[in-house]
Amino acid sequence: MFDIIKKVMLTGVGLAAMTKDKVEEVARDLAKKGKLTEKEGKELVDDLLKKSEKAKEDLEKDIEKVVKDTMKKMNLAGAEELSNLTKRIKKLEQALKEKGSQS
Repeated sequence: MFDIIKKVMLTGVGLAAMTKDKVEEVARDLAKKGKLTEKEGKELVDDLLKKSEKAKEDLEKDIEKVVKDTMKKMNLAGAEELSNLTKRIKKLEQALKEKGSQS
């Protein structure tokens, strides 16, 4: 029964969006209804929180990859490229100032 409930929870709820409070609330509700023992409830909470955190990390990585790929396809400069260009412009401006003051 515990495994079935856990599987339903994992598939039925957006795991990446689950908060600790929500996980604990669901486990308390199941325990009240006699579907889980206190030990099973704690195990469920721990397991879901670990999986939720992993899902959040995976989602963030996926989103970052999609954004980078999209920027590349659109030929947009990233923060690092813009920073490098800014440094180059400052060096060129400084060189022009130095050259202008030598004349």
